[in-house]
Amino acid sequence: MICSSAMAAAFTALSATSRRSFLGSAAAAAGVFVAEAVGPAGIGPALADGSLNGVLEGDLPRDGGKANPATTIFTAKAVITMERENPRAWAVAVQGKTIVAAGSLEQVKAALGDRPSTIDDTFADHVILPGFIDQHLHPILGALTLAVEVIAPEDWPMPGRTFKAATTPEEYRSRLRSAEAALKDPGEWLLSWGYHPLWHGPLMRADLDGVSEARPIAIWQRSCHEFTLNSAAITALGIREDATRGKGEWSRQVDFANGHFWEGGLNFMIGPMLKVLATPERLRSGLRQMVAYLHANGVTAYNEPGALYTPDMWTIYEAILGAPTTPMYATFLADGRGIPDRVGLARALEATEAQIAVSPAGPGKKLMFFPKQIKLFADGAIISQLMQMKDGYLDGHKGEWIMPPGQLEERARLYWNAGYQIHVHVNGDLGLEVLLNVLEKLMAENPRADHRTVIVHFANSTDEQVARIARLGAIVSANPYYPVGFADKYGESGLGPERADVMVRARSVLDHAIPFSLHSDLPMAPAAPLALAWYAVNRLTPSGRVAGPEQRIDVDAALRAVTIEAAYSWRQEDRIGSIAPGKVANFTVLHDDPYAVDPMKLRDIPVWGTVFEGVVFPVVRA
Repeated sequence: MICSSAMAAAFTALSATSRRSFLGSAAAAAGVFVAEAVGPAGIGPALADGSLNGVLEGDLPRDGGKANPATTIFTAKAVITMERENPRAWAVAVQGKTIVAAGSLEQVKAALGDRPSTIDDTFADHVILPGFIDQHLHPILGALTLAVEVIAPEDWPMPGRTFKAATTPEEYRSRLRSAEAALKDPGEWLLSWGYHPLWHGPLMRADLDGVSEARPIAIWQRSCHEFTLNSAAITALGIREDATRGKGEWSRQVDFANGHFWEGGLNFMIGPMLKVLATPERLRSGLRQMVAYLHANGVTAYNEPGALYTPDMWTIYEAILGAPTTPMYATFLADGRGIPDRVGLARALEATEAQIAVSPAGPGKKLMFFPKQIKLFADGAIISQLMQMKDGYLDGHKGEWIMPPGQLEERARLYWNAGYQIHVHVNGDLGLEVLLNVLEKLMAENPRADHRTVIVHFANSTDEQVARIARLGAIVSANPYYPVGFADKYGESGLGPERADVMVRARSVLDHAIPFSLHSDLPMAPAAPLALAWYAVNRLTPSGRVAGPEQRIDVDAALRAVTIEAAYSWRQEDRIGSIAPGKVANFTVLHDDPYAVDPMKLRDIPVWGTVFEGVVFPVVRA
């Protein structure tokens, strides 16, 4: 949604009245899918302090001279710390929400000295890791797509239900007809997400009319950048063909006869569509489901880059994402496209700071904007094959720019000179070339040490570009699902096998000592860190072959990419991402040791639950 300006604008314009009607029940219902918190050693369910910039042990809040929070020693079959000098322990001591010691049980007891403590053996047969981090996902988009009928090229396991993959046109159409037949109300919309033409074949207005001429049907493409509507849906939304003409590029991105709207063409239909898709009830249930889904996968912190922000939306986030029983941090980056578009370049820095000030990092916060960090965009989406490629596409179609190169350079310079860390969405090797040229100019004009410019998604690149990334001091956060989910089809259509197989050159990045993290970009890939690690380690496609075997990475690098390296990409490595004294006590608890299992079994390791700020949250199994 954030990658589509049409969708972001339409969502912002949704009725405030409808949002307010949602809020009354949101807070009460927010924690339904998450287990009740279990406090360590006599501490009851706790309101999460939520501060990634929180206090170290010596600065923990004191309340009128009362005793310090109790200290609990969690023992485990293994504690994997992600600390180079102390990589493995067997016990970890937690006081309040802060780690105070890690090592063998004897070492931890010795470190505590005469400090009163209790031993908790809940995890004696389990393995503790630093709390998993999804470096980049979209909560509203994840909530809306996964709360409708999912018919996608891959399985989507959700709390209480798994949406099985549809991999052929016949399977897709059969599933769509079954979903329509299951609806009892003849006027109810059929909403579905996950369609992709490379798997499911052409899908046009007439095809959907064949499913139902009376029921409105809206098909949301797997990339989230396209919709196909049947005639009843077009009528219900009040879309007129003449209104889609004469609007330049937007009009060229509409095929009204076939009910197809994409990229800028979404401006003609997304406003009324979101009134159907993003009802208060759907937002409530979708966000609750997303929280349960993330928790079941061991996520304790995530970031939405280019946050979709309105005051009413933030109230919804606080009610659900910030609920006491939600055991994870929801962090945000300001949007370097939407804000300057709205207020102009001259006022962009002021407006950016004002948005960050809505919820700055600090004590008492579970939801927060990262200070002095911004999200920018280069080229189009990989899933719809709109990334900008140096050598084009096999079928001759063209990629798109989200920010044209001149605009990207202009805005990057604005935020660079103001000292911001810049995160840039980029997917094609031509998009990456443009970005690296911009970064090279900025470094020449105004050199900055440790700028940590993040290259986000990193779908297509060349070896020479990877070397330039290292020279320029940038870092990479990649989506490892691309070669697994798309190399087979993109090898046949669009990119060809040579380019498709080396998407996400993870091994090349590590060989150049570039900091490397992983993310899901939910719903572009599952927000399951063990699955993300599996993709990067194995690169096994649905056809059973390995795409770019030379780009596989080892298990340790993959697990670091969803813990300490993800924290590093946010400048939070001194607070979260590893298990060490003084850091926040966020852990993910697994049934098995990920270093001991067959790498092909990595994504199958069950998640027992999490510890969030020292409080235990078991996963509730359906």
